[in-house]
Amino acid sequence: MNFASDNWAGAAPSVMAALARHSAGPAPAYGNDAVTQGVIQQFRDIFETDAAVYYTATGTAANALALTAYARPGGIIFCHPEAHIQVDECGAAEFMTGGSKLVSVGGQVNGKITADGLASALAALPEGSAMHGQAAAVSITQASEHGTVYSLEEIRAIKAQAESRRLPLHMDGARFANALVSLGVTPAEMTWKAGVDVLSFGGTKNGCWCAEAVIFFNQEAARSFEYLRKRAGHEFSKARFVSAQLEGYFENGNWLQTARHANAMAAKLSEGIVASGGRMAWPTEANEVFAIIEKVQADRLRQNGAVFHPWPEHAIPAELKPSENEICVRLVASFATESTETERFLSLL
Repeated sequence: MNFASDNWAGAAPSVMAALARHSAGPAPAYGNDAVTQGVIQQFRDIFETDAAVYYTATGTAANALALTAYARPGGIIFCHPEAHIQVDECGAAEFMTGGSKLVSVGGQVNGKITADGLASALAALPEGSAMHGQAAAVSITQASEHGTVYSLEEIRAIKAQAESRRLPLHMDGARFANALVSLGVTPAEMTWKAGVDVLSFGGTKNGCWCAEAVIFFNQEAARSFEYLRKRAGHEFSKARFVSAQLEGYFENGNWLQTARHANAMAAKLSEGIVASGGRMAWPTEANEVFAIIEKVQADRLRQNGAVFHPWPEHAIPAELKPSENEICVRLVASFATESTETERFLSLL
C-alpha cells in the first residue's frame, strides 16, 4: 500500500522493453541518432505543430531552463505560492535565470491561480518602474500542486492576462498526462492552442525512468536554448536512451493508459475515503488525493503497512481545515498502483 509518490514507482514495461531494444550497438551521440529524431517527430505529431524539443534529466532542470529562455534583468516570474518552482526546487529558477524573482499570485482557487489574481499581481508591478523589476513570465502547474486541473478556459484566461504585458506562459507538466486524460482533450488543445508558450513535459512520474523534456511552441524562443542546456550540464551524450524511454512511453498510447490507470486508482481512493466519513481538502481531479482523516485512522493505516505523507494545513480552505483529532494526508496513485492496494487501504480505514 504505497501511496507516498508516483516518483516511488518503477518504470513501465514498455519503457524498459524499449531501453533494452535500443541498448546494443553504436549510435551517433548528442541526439543525432535515428531514435531521437524519430521521437522528436512523434512529439511534433502529438502536439500537432513544429515544436522544438529538448531533453533534460530532471523536472527541476526543465522548469528552470524553460524560464531561463525568457529571463531578463530584474525579471519577475509569477506563479502559485505552492508551485514546485517556488517551494521544492531549491531556488533553481532564480539561480538559472541569473536572479529572477518568483512572485506568488494571490486569489487562488482549488490550488490554481486565477486570471483575476494574476491581474492584481501584475497591477502591483507597473510596467517601466525600475523600483519593482520587470515582469518576465507566468508559470502554472498542470496538474496543480493540490491535485486539481486547469480547464482550457482557465488557461486561456490566464494567458489573456499574461498577453496584456507580452509575457510568455510556462506550463510545468510534471503530471501532464494525468491532467490531459482528466480533461479529455488533445495535447495541442491543452498547450499552444490555449496560449502556452513553453512546456516542461514530464514522463518520469508516469512510467519513465528518467525522461523530461522542454517543448517550445515558438521556434524563435528556443533559439539559444541548446547553449543554456549545455551550460547547465543537461545535454545527454547518449540521448538515445532518453528517446528509447519516450518511444516506449508513447507506443500504442501507453502514456495515456498509464495516466488513466493512476487517475482511476486515485478516484477510487477519494470516493472510498469520503464514503468512510473523511473529506477532501481539494477535489481529486488527477492522481493525487488530499484527504482529511482521523489521526487514529492514519496511525492504524501506517501500522498495517500503508505509506503516505502528511500535508501542511496552511493552504487548506478555512472551512475544511483539520480539527485537533484530524490530519491531512497526501496519497499519490501511479501506473503501478494495484486495485488490491486501494481496497486494503479502504478496508483498514
